[in-house]
Amino acid sequence: GSETALTAVSKARIRHLADEGDNRAKEVEKLISKQDKLISTLLVGNNLVNILASALTTSLFISLFGEVGVIIATLVMTSLVVVFAEILPKMIALQNSDRWSLKSSLLIKITVIILGPVAVLAQKISGRFVKNISSSEKLVDAHDEIRGQISIHHQEGEVKKGDRDMLGGILDLPEVNIEDVMVHRKNITAVNIDEIDENKITEILSSPYTRIPVWEKTIDNFIGLLHIKSLIKEALEKDNDLKNLNIRKVLSKPWFVPETTSLKEQLNAFLEKKLHMALVVDEYGSIMGLITLEDILEEIVGQIDDEHDVENEEVISEMPNSIDVDGGMSIRDLNRNYGWELPDNEATTLAGLIIHESQSIPRVNNAYIFYGFKFKILERKRNQITSIRVEKV
Repeated sequence: GSETALTAVSKARIRHLADEGDNRAKEVEKLISKQDKLISTLLVGNNLVNILASALTTSLFISLFGEVGVIIATLVMTSLVVVFAEILPKMIALQNSDRWSLKSSLLIKITVIILGPVAVLAQKISGRFVKNISSSEKLVDAHDEIRGQISIHHQEGEVKKGDRDMLGGILDLPEVNIEDVMVHRKNITAVNIDEIDENKITEILSSPYTRIPVWEKTIDNFIGLLHIKSLIKEALEKDNDLKNLNIRKVLSKPWFVPETTSLKEQLNAFLEKKLHMALVVDEYGSIMGLITLEDILEEIVGQIDDEHDVENEEVISEMPNSIDVDGGMSIRDLNRNYGWELPDNEATTLAGLIIHESQSIPRVNNAYIFYGFKFKILERKRNQITSIRVEKV
């Protein structure tokens, strides 16, 4: 039972107990750190006891029943060993591996001290029959192993869906690029510096955004970011004379980042530079969109709304067997919210996925079936799909 418990014990839970000062957990950590020696020692002990018990029983039954005692001893000892020395203790140990390991740690430590030298000798003898033993490569890395543990605990009901999504979002940060979560250029609220007048400043101050990109001459020529706090401060210094504000004075230098940057790298860059917004460019230097610190945090904790945010429902309506969604809804958000597995390697949005799969720009009422779903186009503005009905087939 101890052998089974120590091999099935959760290293993470034992580490947590050890960090909290549990001496038994510290002993378990020491034992499982040398698992090959531990297993060899326990196998020596198990076989020593089983063989000795069988030999004594056979000797006893032969003296009682003669030659037939061998058969009786075999049947009796097989039943006893299989049920009470193998199946029963191992079933109990599997159900209570952590507690069993902690309770038996001292006894197993003593056993390892006594039988350890014999186990080491047995290992060396066994090693002579096996040559060129090489450690195999790991099938999954540490991140995927943690992700698998989270999934198991979620299925067992120990981790809630929200916590699973949050932890998964953190693990996904190195694998998701800025282009997958950025605000597309067509949705950016930006202003031309030549058009900033008293009315435009009033409009900016009443907008829900604290930072607004400013461009000059062409939409790709962003010259800075206008922070509302800086604008208000400048206005107060000018006694609220909005006509004569020096907008260029309060602009902060724009920060451009490539669209292939991972969210983990960008998050670290935000923290290092102490900035909250960056403009995203492609390999040719053209503006593709913008990324904010909030966009990255939303990949971890989900949608973040405050009292100034403009309400923009991506899920238009939900019915028993289908949902109507905005064409620009992120595939990652759909998968996270509904537990789907739509691929997001070829397209970021649901509309993009339909265009990629259909190899065309669908018309209204067109319907497609792929990946186990039926997609019906409900609305379209020019070449943009604005509303889609999704039904699981």
